[in-house]
Amino acid sequence: MATISKKVREELVHAVAERYQTSSKADKTLILDEFVRLTGYHRKHAVRVLGGRVPAKKPSTGSRPRLYDEAVRQALVVLWEASDRICGKRLRALLPLLIDALERHGHLQLEAVVREKLHRVSASTIDRLLAPARSTGVRKRRNNPPAVRSQIPVRTFADWGKPLPGFMEVDLVAHCGGVASGRYNHTLVLTDIFSGWTECMALAVRDSCLVVDGLERIRVAMPFALRGIDTDNGGEFVNEFLLRFSRTHGIELTRSRPYKKNDQAWVEQKNGTIVRRMIGYGRLEGIAAAESLARLYDSSRLFVNFFQPSFKLIKKERVGARVRKQYETPQTPCSRLLASPDVTEASKERLRAVLASLDPLRLLDEIRTMQGHIAGLGRGEQVHTPPHRDADLERFLASLATAWMDGEVRPTHQPKAKVKRWWRTRRDPFENVWPRVLVWLESEPDRTAKELFERLRAKDPGAFHPNQLRTLQRRVKEWRMAAARRLLFPGQLLSEMDHPQRLTVPDSSRSTSVHPSGAHSGQTGRGPQDEREISLAVTIHPACKPDPDGAIPDGDAGNIPC
Repeated sequence: MATISKKVREELVHAVAERYQTSSKADKTLILDEFVRLTGYHRKHAVRVLGGRVPAKKPSTGSRPRLYDEAVRQALVVLWEASDRICGKRLRALLPLLIDALERHGHLQLEAVVREKLHRVSASTIDRLLAPARSTGVRKRRNNPPAVRSQIPVRTFADWGKPLPGFMEVDLVAHCGGVASGRYNHTLVLTDIFSGWTECMALAVRDSCLVVDGLERIRVAMPFALRGIDTDNGGEFVNEFLLRFSRTHGIELTRSRPYKKNDQAWVEQKNGTIVRRMIGYGRLEGIAAAESLARLYDSSRLFVNFFQPSFKLIKKERVGARVRKQYETPQTPCSRLLASPDVTEASKERLRAVLASLDPLRLLDEIRTMQGHIAGLGRGEQVHTPPHRDADLERFLASLATAWMDGEVRPTHQPKAKVKRWWRTRRDPFENVWPRVLVWLESEPDRTAKELFERLRAKDPGAFHPNQLRTLQRRVKEWRMAAARRLLFPGQLLSEMDHPQRLTVPDSSRSTSVHPSGAHSGQTGRGPQDEREISLAVTIHPACKPDPDGAIPDGDAGNIPC
């Protein structure tokens, strides 16, 4: 039964009442039945209304006299400012104490009527009276959320529980290069909560219709049914197109809380480990770049889902300040789906057939090829899309054995610039005695750093901790390397030898001992030779000649000429 408005009911009573009062009993019964069906009134109340026995209500004036006048409001504003503009509920509790304190010190004088009203005013009335004073004069425009948002329920990260395969989180990754202006490519990412199966779809621009079209393609290509999708609150997801798509295919559509990225922790993780790791952070725009992304994702989806095991968190517990996490044995998304009883046998046979036909090396070669092409596009180069080829994997296979020597092999990788460290985290323990060590090194070049350290500890008992031996070994090694470079490059300043902490010592697995006679000997392994002992025939200033006890000559140790 449809509900009619109050005005229509009044018009209906006015039209039917006179005919009801002048009709016979049988006609009254028919009129009453129809009136009750239309208005929804109780039958007894309908009889009274049509019979004219219900008194008419007096029209309301719509207003009542104000209880709190302008004097109360002005006093309330003063008290609110004196309380440092606290909220109405806190101000209501403070008013008796605040009024008494201000009147006691002569700051406020209130009439008895105003004071009584201030003691009776409620917190909500305080907020209502202070609303003009609190406003800044410029009303903020309230952004009304779209009506479709209220039709999509919210799901948090704690609401997943143990979902079946097919419940996926969805997100967009922008390839804007750090500049959000203009048009640029996006990647649509879907991650299955149960198995970690991840699908990526390249989009030329950010558009809701393209998102729905990408979801349809992914739904058809996936080896299991798409049961639900969880999105963020972006306009590309919260719209009529996606809502209609989900209802048409029987897909549960949910959304995360605004500004709570942890509600989509699974897909956010894949955004970094798959999309950003493969594509990088460069700017990609245009149809050519989108086609290159699509070709890379054709290979990466198979490589990631069939040949990349991942961890899955089982439980997490907090013990004091420590969080303990327990994970399952790493498995590929394909392996988890094959072991799940919720995946149909037809889907499992399809997965086994695809797995048997895949060559991981060929997939990786295609990924590296397209990464190099995309890296060129990101640098603004006019490069042509590599043609599909039957790759000769012998060369690629041979390069894998030595690829680690070249460092990062992904062409799209952009290493972060590291600031060269020039500062010390603690005071140099050998700063004051280093001139003495230089004299010993020049007079006895075959002495090891350990022997020099023991001599220092004998000269100054308690001044050096045994753990500082390694620091002296590094200092001596740097000094010897500086001496070797000066031998190879005579133009180098002697000051580098006197300040080895400024030098950068290359890491070498061999050490060379250069003696005054000019003989060279290569040494390997650890021990005294591992300190890269290099001794040179250096002319020592007469004032620096050590005495038999190894003591420094008279004078300031910090001003020794050598």
